[in-house]
Amino acid sequence: MISRELRILFWVLCVHLAGIYLFTKGFLLTRLALPDRGADTCTSLATHKRAVLLVIDALRFDFITEHPPEPASPFHHNILTLPRELTAAHPDRSFIFNAHSDPPTTTLQRLKGITTGSLPTFVDAGENFGGSSIHEDSIIHQLNAAGRKIALAGDDTWLTLFPDAFQPNMTFAFDSFNVEDLHTVDQGVIDNLLPLMRHHQNSWHFAIGHGLGVDHAGHRVGPDHPVLREKLEQMNTLLHDVVAAMDDDTLLIMLGDHGMDKMGNHGGDSVLETMSALWIYSKVPLSLPGYATPEAILPMTTFPDTSIPHRHVQQIDLVPTISLLLGLSIPFNNLGTVIPELFNRDSEGSSLQKALEVNAAQIRRYLDSYRSSSSGKELEAAWHDFSLAWEGINAVDGNHRLIALDNFTRLALSACRVLWAQFNVLLMGAGLAVIGLSIVAGWALYSKLRDIAEVEWEKWVDDKVRWSFSAFAIGSALGCLTHAVLHEYLDGIAMHQTVLFAGAISSSFVMIGTTRPTITLKSIKSLPIFLILHTLCFASNSFTVWEDRIVLFFLISSIVPSVITGFTAPTSRLRYRILGFSVIFAICVRLMAMSTVCREEQHPYCTVTFYASESSSAPPLTALLLALPIAIAVPRVVRRILKISKSDSGLAATFIPLLFAPSLIAGTMFWILEWVDSAQVLGDMGDVLRVTRTVLARTTVAVMLIGGLSVWWTSPVCLAISQSQANKASTQEKTEVTVLGFANAFGSPYLMFWLIFFSVVWLMTQLSGQIVLGLSSIALLSYLETIDSVRDVQSLNNTFTSPNAPTQLANTGQNHDLSFSEIVPLALLATHTYYSTGHQSTFSSIQWKSAFILGKTLSFPFSHISVAINTFGSLFLGALAVPLIVLWNLPPLPLSPSHPRPNALRAALAISLYFAVLAFGAAACGAVLRRHLMVWKIFAPRYLGAGFGLLVVDMGILVGVGVGAGRVGREIRRVFGKLRV
Repeated sequence: MISRELRILFWVLCVHLAGIYLFTKGFLLTRLALPDRGADTCTSLATHKRAVLLVIDALRFDFITEHPPEPASPFHHNILTLPRELTAAHPDRSFIFNAHSDPPTTTLQRLKGITTGSLPTFVDAGENFGGSSIHEDSIIHQLNAAGRKIALAGDDTWLTLFPDAFQPNMTFAFDSFNVEDLHTVDQGVIDNLLPLMRHHQNSWHFAIGHGLGVDHAGHRVGPDHPVLREKLEQMNTLLHDVVAAMDDDTLLIMLGDHGMDKMGNHGGDSVLETMSALWIYSKVPLSLPGYATPEAILPMTTFPDTSIPHRHVQQIDLVPTISLLLGLSIPFNNLGTVIPELFNRDSEGSSLQKALEVNAAQIRRYLDSYRSSSSGKELEAAWHDFSLAWEGINAVDGNHRLIALDNFTRLALSACRVLWAQFNVLLMGAGLAVIGLSIVAGWALYSKLRDIAEVEWEKWVDDKVRWSFSAFAIGSALGCLTHAVLHEYLDGIAMHQTVLFAGAISSSFVMIGTTRPTITLKSIKSLPIFLILHTLCFASNSFTVWEDRIVLFFLISSIVPSVITGFTAPTSRLRYRILGFSVIFAICVRLMAMSTVCREEQHPYCTVTFYASESSSAPPLTALLLALPIAIAVPRVVRRILKISKSDSGLAATFIPLLFAPSLIAGTMFWILEWVDSAQVLGDMGDVLRVTRTVLARTTVAVMLIGGLSVWWTSPVCLAISQSQANKASTQEKTEVTVLGFANAFGSPYLMFWLIFFSVVWLMTQLSGQIVLGLSSIALLSYLETIDSVRDVQSLNNTFTSPNAPTQLANTGQNHDLSFSEIVPLALLATHTYYSTGHQSTFSSIQWKSAFILGKTLSFPFSHISVAINTFGSLFLGALAVPLIVLWNLPPLPLSPSHPRPNALRAALAISLYFAVLAFGAAACGAVLRRHLMVWKIFAPRYLGAGFGLLVVDMGILVGVGVGAGRVGREIRRVFGKLRV
């Protein structure tokens, strides 16, 4: 039988999911890829019969330049030197460029760009773990159409994008997602590409080599590490061998698909991630140095921390350039511009002019076709500028014509970058309406449950569940009918979106209408100020960037009312408890804040402490020294807290020392062994250490989720019950029953349930994060003890001022009305833990190492779940801990007016409301500021974080209230009889 709490919270989750989906579909649109194929082949500009495309994944521009930043790094500067040596010796046939890689800087999206010449969209980043094949025109399609044979050695992502493009006998693909394997893919490129070039040159026309060692080294140990130096030296040797194997008919293109940030990660749009290396080399001259190309079409840029500018191109400029050099048609959807240096072949500039004319004509055809498509209205705003630029080409000659052609192609690129950030305002409005109404409905449920009598609440919730789901079904049917009638006016809206909107809106209205909450001045005054201020932060890019520091301030401030209560407590015991645990809470929170990962925008006012340095992904020395002691200390602290209420017996006496404590030690040992392997402390023992870590991780997860949950489900209570015979003054003997742990009968078994999931999140978190999780758990327990004592103070104060003091004194501490302000510190603690465990609202802060905890290769769905737990585990634990606010130190007194089940449901609704308001604020600010310069860098990622965070919180309270609290209540009822639980 599904509990009523589970059903009502599942409805909340469904409505939130509908609102987030609708807004996201309107906010993060994908561009339209036209199916047309380029058909205008220009063979007169061709210079080579064959080409080698050598992709060195994550090769940043400064890795190959002769003018690296100062001071130069001994680990990645001045190591891969062949490109600059040949460029200095042969400037007419060797060219180095700083190539801009359009974000998102993930491999799959960049391969799309350098083969199609098109632009990615923001939402494309999610496809990197599971991309689909490319159907739009590309240089690979053009090669196949021309009957050219393509060979591949390296990253198997190419097979995902072009599954039927490569010659079967010349395809050597290797797994691309084993970050811990630094050598297999690179060695595969060396072993297979070089024999093709040396002995089988007439068997292929286009050879692709894609090495991953540099990228994996960056992810694993960061750019400032001897391992990266070894990989760059290996790539330099490979380049020497490739150049030696080339003939005059072969063109070499070496590039990095993207760069890497200071810690070796990528995926975002920071300068270090988007500045990639590009080197083009030929054994025959490509350029005549005697002819001066106009500087206006040769833009320069300066790499960070350098003073000498370098030639700058767009990475997608490779597409039209390679196409013309090989005598192919330019792919139809291309927006790149030919690289002028490679067509500078005569003193009149006729070759360059022809190349630019072919390029401009192709882009013009593409714009015309796009304008005629279903998405053509997107171009209307810029069409006048396109027309003026196109007409301006024919009005000038000579160098001015070259500049006009270049201006037209660049205008098309810049305009499309803006236009493909078009938004479906109708869908965004629908999503905001659904999320907004869900907040009102959630608040109505939260408020009304407080006033429902204990004997009536179950029937009341059942009625609300029945009405809400019925309204959802009816609304969906009406939405389907509405779309069928008005689809001509619902431009860009699919039927299922109309159905979702109508169903969610209808059920929310019905929930609000049937609940009819009472709005009073007191309820308005009780609105949590921290939630309001937290939400308003999203209206400013600066406040959003520094949200981690703002949350810390809010969290410390939220405990101040408890401290004030502690000073006015009527007894010294309560005063010491409140002040003591508040101090412990504040100390833990402040220590957690010492673990930081910095956004690009926070420099130079932020220092990375989560890792060993800004340019390393290794743990700091303090984490290596403290992680294991913290893992040992946390179970001891838990038992010490439980001992206060004598709840350290029963299940706790065996679960904590035999399951929980070993699981934390195993989780810490996993990451220590990972560091030992990465740093090669024990030499070449990588395979043994990898197998050991895999066994350790899988055993821990299996033992806790299967064994731990089974043991907990069988007997969750933490009680020690004993009987003795008591001799009274009379001759009659009476049986005396002693129950240890009675005062915390509800809270202690639920804490055991929470610790099971805590141990899994612990395993998925790196060493610095484990220390933070340990401090967070201590802060949580301190807060529970603090809030329990505050309630005792309030009860005593109410008792002393009541005319029925003796009666109320008997029930002190049990008749408590849950306050929203009690939930706020828990929500802030979860958010603070999220930031302190090495996360930010940026793609580059995602800890991809966690994808390989349960195995050395990427495996669906385990790798994806591991990354999700690593990223959002702190929010899940915060939501899962919410019932403890109600259950902690709650005894099962039969005469107590307290009813934990409806109060636990109210607590769950409260934390869901907190994160729903944050998601609504992030979405609304993103919508209003959608034309802000920082929308994709700051506001969109924060909205995605808020949206995912809300869904994770909803799932946490589903598991916590619907499963954990329900099971505890049933077991306590069985042990103590038919109590009011």
